Amino acid sequence: MKKTMVLLLMVSLLCIFGCTPKNNDEGTVYRIGLCNYVDDASLNQICQNITDRLEELSEGKDFSFVIDYDNANADANVMSQIITNFIYDDVDLMVGVATPVAMNMQALTMDNGKPVVFAAVSDPLAVELVDSLERPGGNITGTSDYLDTEAVMNLMLALNPDIQKVGLLYDVSQDSSTSAIRQAKEFLSAKGIEVIEKTGTNVDEIRLACQALITSGAEAVFTPSDNTVMTAELSIYEDLLNAGIPHYAGADSFALNGAFVGYGVDYAYLGKATADMVYDILVNGKDPAELPVKTFDNGIVTINNQAMEALGLDIDTLNGLFGPYSTKVQTIDTAESFD
Repeated sequence: MKKTMVLLLMVSLLCIFGCTPKNNDEGTVYRIGLCNYVDDASLNQICQNITDRLEELSEGKDFSFVIDYDNANADANVMSQIITNFIYDDVDLMVGVATPVAMNMQALTMDNGKPVVFAAVSDPLAVELVDSLERPGGNITGTSDYLDTEAVMNLMLALNPDIQKVGLLYDVSQDSSTSAIRQAKEFLSAKGIEVIEKTGTNVDEIRLACQALITSGAEAVFTPSDNTVMTAELSIYEDLLNAGIPHYAGADSFALNGAFVGYGVDYAYLGKATADMVYDILVNGKDPAELPVKTFDNGIVTINNQAMEALGLDIDTLNGLFGPYSTKVQTIDTAESFD
């Protein structure tokens, strides 16, 4: 399962020089342990952009980065073993992509103080990763993909102001979904709109939950930046479209995989910003405790072209409806992963 991405350095050098940073003819070598939570389009895009950005930052310099990459495949036991291996290998810094990885890394590094940078943690305050966004404290900081849930609800109402029944589809065990689902329920209840909640913890359960929402008469479905539903999106989007139900979700990767709308941050940019924080800590000597958590503008609407057509809509109409609630409206074709 494990594979190593090497930046500006052949793998054989790692065997020669051992744990990093080390000074040699090539300069200083920094070793980074990068753990991805699960194989999905958004998280993979983050990992790739972290890698590419670190390569860019070290090009032509007297230092380089070696990245030990692994994927936990949403398995808590595997995740713990990966992080334990990083500690045993004495990496210089760990990067945890998504909330469960970040929380596990924090728990396993509290005693040794190993620097940790998280990526795409929706609510780092709610899960107590940091003391504050401005001064994280401890050995951890990172980037947040906090979702503006009210903005997504406004998109839904802009398209269908008379909507009466909205389905919420998510994994109840995902900490990244907790705040957004609570906010969605508060918003919809205040508008007198009926809420139907269906949950699942794996692809098969999400498919069954989706079918239950269709049967119950949901007129639209909302999912926050939930990695379990993201993994299942390619399995459910056609059922929702065949039922004429638009799916609004908290990341552009959902739209890539067939959902009607993905709303949120630019994950490619988030990956690059995460790499910049790694650089600041390792190369510039910044203290994670003093390095503010990076947040982003959530105003990008990504519309799936095939879903738009299936729902009988056009981009001119949607630009007019969604424009007031976004900084950018863009379209995308259905695919398994980003180019």
